[in-house]
Parts: sequence; structure tokens; C-alpha cells
Amino acid sequence: MYKFVIKNMDLYYGDFHALKNINLNIEENKITALIGPSGCGKSTLLKSLNRMNDLVEGCKITGDILLDNENIYRSDFDVNVLRKRVGMVFQKPNPFPMSIYDNIAYGPRTHGIKNKSKLDEIVEKSLRGAAIWDEVKTDLKKNALKISGGQQQRICIARALAVEPEVLLMDEPTSALDPISTSKIEDLIQELKKNYTIVIVTHNMQQATRISDKTAFFLSGEIVEFDDTEKLFTLPKNKRTEDYITGRFG
Repeated sequence: MYKFVIKNMDLYYGDFHALKNINLNIEENKITALIGPSGCGKSTLLKSLNRMNDLVEGCKITGDILLDNENIYRSDFDVNVLRKRVGMVFQKPNPFPMSIYDNIAYGPRTHGIKNKSKLDEIVEKSLRGAAIWDEVKTDLKKNALKISGGQQQRICIARALAVEPEVLLMDEPTSALDPISTSKIEDLIQELKKNYTIVIVTHNMQQATRISDKTAFFLSGEIVEFDDTEKLFTLPKNKRTEDYITGRFG
């Protein structure tokens, strides 16, 4: 079952053709990794999946991006609903400068949930979902900027989970973290795919092989190859994929 279907998509920033004829099917409850050298279009595609690129001046998209068979670029598609369904976790942990509790309750509150016991329940459930409840349950009033980077990133994941999305987009979620925090987040991502569809941009090819089911290799705004992760890394069909994963360039 496909969660996202991308058809003949092109993306331009002004005159710059950033993504070229992208066709990609993203399976439900699977982890799809996007790999490739810097500036090849991975993050640009990721941001297109919840229309974050709408915020970039001069950005123009042609083709179709379907979420559950609905075109998200239709003029009457509600972007706020889209961003509730498709959550985002960024490269650098970016908790709000407020308590851990208020970070998690922020999204539900903006969607109209004011009941304290309901918010308490969402906060606990989201922190448990992000595998950090036991570490912070006695510190919920603490400023989220006062905890470690690895914990901050899990708070950001919990914040994304709090509005009950269907898809989680992750833009290099561990690149700013130490190996132990990275390992915790990778374990968490694999646990989360039971309930969410996950698309992750990673520079770390070992990470892609460890956690993803499918991998797309990007080069200069194009998808060179897309396959089951194990196949793509052990028997790449394209010479450019092979050169990249064996370290000949990039």
C-alpha cells in the first residue's frame, strides 16, 4: 500500500531546476531513506511532502504528489491539515524555549485541545512514543533547551507525534548527535514504523542500511536508483550508485 505517490514531479527555485522528473512510491509503514551527495535534492523532496517549500519564494512545482490518492498541491488542499498528517523532524534539534511539557502540548493546543487531563495524556503518550518518558517524567517543567542534544531530538520527535501524524519526515535527524544518541534514535525510528510511514534523509549510508526498508539514490536532482535497501547496497543496478556507495565520489 502506497502512502505517497510522486508522479513526474519537477521543482524549480526561480530558474534553477532543483528536482527533475521525480517518480517515487513511498510505502506505508516502511522506512524510505533518501541518500546522495550534498545539494542533490534530497531535502528539497522531503520538504515538498508537507509543502514546506511553499515558504520559499520563487519555488514552483509541476507534476503530482498524492497522499492517500489525494493531490496535496491542489489549490483547495488544506496545508494545516497536511502538516498535521505529515510531521517533520529537522537536522538540528529545535525544541521551543519552553518547558518539556509545553513543547509537547503546543501542537494539540493549537488544534483546539485545552482540557488539562487530555493534554497530560497526550504528553505522556508522545514522550513514551519517543522513548524518553522515563528520562524526563519528573522534569516536565524543565526548559527543553536545558537537556542534552540527544534528548532534545527525542523531544522534537515526541512533539511531532503529539498531533498524531500518519507520516514522519526526518531530515538527517542524527547528524548533530553523538553515537550513543544516534543509536537510540535509530532504535526509536524502527519502533515507530509500526505506526507511521517514515521518510528519512541521511548522509550516513551505514544508517540507511541499518534502518531503512527502501532507499532512493539522488544525484543532481534526479533519482538514479530506487530499490529495497539491501539490494541497492549489495547489487546496485546503476554504475553511478555503485560508485557512490563504494566511496568513489561524494
